[in-house]
Amino acid sequence: MRTLYFLITFFSSGILIGQVTDAEAKLKNATKTDTIKSWKKGALFNLSFSQVTLTNWAAGGNNSISGNGIANFHLTYTGEKCSWENTLILGYGILKQDLEAFQKTDDNIELTSTFGKKASDNWFYSGLINFKSQFTDGFNYPNDSIKISTFLAPGYLLGAAGMNYKLKDFFTLFVSPITSKTTFVLDKTLSKSGAFGVTPQKIIRNEIGGYLRGDFKKEVMKNVKMTMSLGLFSNYKENPQNIDVNWDLLVLMKVNKFITVSINTNLIYDDDIVISRDKNNDGINEINGPRIQFKEIFGLGFSYKL
Repeated sequence: MRTLYFLITFFSSGILIGQVTDAEAKLKNATKTDTIKSWKKGALFNLSFSQVTLTNWAAGGNNSISGNGIANFHLTYTGEKCSWENTLILGYGILKQDLEAFQKTDDNIELTSTFGKKASDNWFYSGLINFKSQFTDGFNYPNDSIKISTFLAPGYLLGAAGMNYKLKDFFTLFVSPITSKTTFVLDKTLSKSGAFGVTPQKIIRNEIGGYLRGDFKKEVMKNVKMTMSLGLFSNYKENPQNIDVNWDLLVLMKVNKFITVSINTNLIYDDDIVISRDKNNDGINEINGPRIQFKEIFGLGFSYKL
């Protein structure tokens, strides 16, 4: 009886040890797989405010309050031979002065997705899709009776195929000789007037050209993080020497765990966008043509990272 009990115990122990060994092997394989193929996700939120209150102020001025918010989401897949990077940037800002209505100071939607298959240590065969638009109607203040932009008026969709160079985790350079750029103006009034480069009465404008995009994201010094993106597009069929430029810069300077100073700039040049200018300050726009557009937002506010 004791012999039978000993044999049962011996074989049970052997089976249990075998199960543990198999479990350890599976765990090691899973760990090894995760180091090769993995998903990374995160988000950054920044909200800043400013306020001016004047009482019997002899030098003059207006009471005002303003707010600006930026949300940056990213989702990245890294495999042994391929990668997939996705970013979504949302921005919105408002300003109110005295009894005037709220005015929009920032309005941005941008989605970028890049898929690449490894060609060498730093180079990838890649495809890129970029979408841009805005949330709400835009006006040429103080005139808020005539709408000059809205959601999908304009909207931009860019699709490109080429090579992507990656330097560690902070710099990428995408080069595409074949790029399609589509401009949408789905508002009937704006499309009728030929806004944003579309042919009057048309809602879509298609362009074929070359595209170059560089992205930089790094903590340049302690508690100072810089994110920069530069996109250049040349239309092969119409004035290829007039290159469309889109340059975004965001600098976040961390004061403490939640307080952050932010500087956000955006420079745009689009040869298809006609901007009017009053040269003589007489209320009449004498000059029409493409111009450099620049926006800068400086704020002190709250920042939270996931």
